[in-house]
This record gives sequence, structure tokens and C-alpha cells, in this order.
Amino acid sequence: MNHENNDSLQKELSPFIENCKSIGFVPTMGALHKGHLSLVEQAVKENDCVVVSIFVNPTQFNKAQDLEKYPRTLDNDIALLKSVKGNVFVYSPQASELYNKNIASKSYNFFGIENEMEGKHRPGHFDGVGTVLDIFFRIVKPNKAYFGEKDFQQLQIVKKLVEIEKLPVEIIGCPIVRETSGLAMSSRNKRLTKKELIEAILINKTLISVQQKFNHLSISEINKFVENEFRKNNSLTLEYFEIADVATLKTAKSKKENTTYRAFIASFIAGVRLIDNIALN
Repeated sequence: MNHENNDSLQKELSPFIENCKSIGFVPTMGALHKGHLSLVEQAVKENDCVVVSIFVNPTQFNKAQDLEKYPRTLDNDIALLKSVKGNVFVYSPQASELYNKNIASKSYNFFGIENEMEGKHRPGHFDGVGTVLDIFFRIVKPNKAYFGEKDFQQLQIVKKLVEIEKLPVEIIGCPIVRETSGLAMSSRNKRLTKKELIEAILINKTLISVQQKFNHLSISEINKFVENEFRKNNSLTLEYFEIADVATLKTAKSKKENTTYRAFIASFIAGVRLIDNIALN
């Protein structure tokens, strides 16, 4: 089930490719949870086989400490994937093999969306994401690839990547999966204590409040509300809150007709960075 090199994976996939069967792809960095499983389950329903990559990509971390602390639970991840019925193959290569010993990012122009939000705070992040996904798409040759909307900006980046590289893969965005508390499921949640997980609920609660206030408050008033909510809390530090135009991901200063907006938050708790977002209209 687990393939650690390209040749092994290609041998497994060759019957599906030769018989024009559909291949689904779910790229992950491991430390899997129910959110990941929801992507895999949708991929299994829509394809003849599914490849799940488990690879902590060094080129998309702009802080070495964050890369070092990222949870790695390969054995548990494989056991979890066995609960999904269907042709599910795991691909967990080493960085040196995947990058052919040249572990570096390409430089991409994603039509400006790479410079917004996450791009402002994580220099080079989306170059790393684009580079590794381009490599994976060429190895796996999927018909469809599945991404969660929690990383909404990444989802838009991947759609641009496929367009730029002219790759024959359909990108499927899937809804955010949440804990019963409302907290968006994330591999990083595993680094938090029970108390910190309760404190982190503020992120989703704030986004829901923003959604409710969006129609009758100005964007500047909403920005002040969010800043105040985080200022009152001693556990979380707000890195950014932005309301953005979904099409361009540019920060909105005022509301315009016939424009779709989404609210985005990035916050730190106990040194762990969490992100979330919500549709507004």
C-alpha cells in the first residue's frame, strides 16, 4: 500500500493508466485527520483509484523551526487510510528523490494572488507549494486532485498552477471539516493542549460573527471588531484578518456590487499558527 519511490508507485498505477481508468490524487503533509479522510473518501467515490501523498515539503516552510516541529506520523496515517474502502495507494517519498537531489523552489507568477495574505507573511511559501505539486502531478498523472477550502488561497494557487503549466488535471475544492467546537481541523491542532484547543475556538466564533455583521457593518468597522475580539483574549495573537475579493484575493477596503467576498484569519496560539476562512455573501 505504501510506496516510497517513484518506480514502485508507477508499477502500481500502470494498469489503471493503460486501461484509461481515472486516478484521484490527495496531496497531504501527513498527520492525517478526518478532514483529510473526507478528501480521500470523495476521491474514492469519483475515481477508480486514489493516490494519497504523505510528504512534509521543505520548500514551503519559510521558518526552519516550523518545518522541524511539523508532526510526522506515517505509521498512524497509513493505518487511518486503511479504513477507507477502495483502491487507495500511499506515496511517501524522500525529499532527495522527489526533488532529484535539488531541493529548491521554482519561481512562479500566479497573477498576483501569491502576494496576498499568506504570501505577505510567508515569503516563498507558494513557490514551494507550486514546485512540489507540479512534481507530484507529473509523477501521479491524476485526472482529479482534491484540496480543502481551509487553505483557500492555496486552492486558488493550484488552479493557477494547472493553468500555467497546462496540466490535464481537474482541481476539486472540498468544504472545511470542523471539530464539534467549530475549530477547523488541522494537523497543527495536535500540538495544542486541551485548554489551548478550547481557546482556539475564538477563531471560528469570530468568523461567524463577521459573517453575521457583513451586511450591516462597513469593512473598517468589521476590522475593528475583529481586532478588539483578539485584543480581549490573552491566549491568541492575531497575525492578520482580511476580507478579500474571492476572484483576486485582494484586500477589500469597501464593498462593491456583484463581488463575492471571503474573510480570512491567521492567528498564533502557544507558538502554533492556525488559519481559517468563511464565505461572506
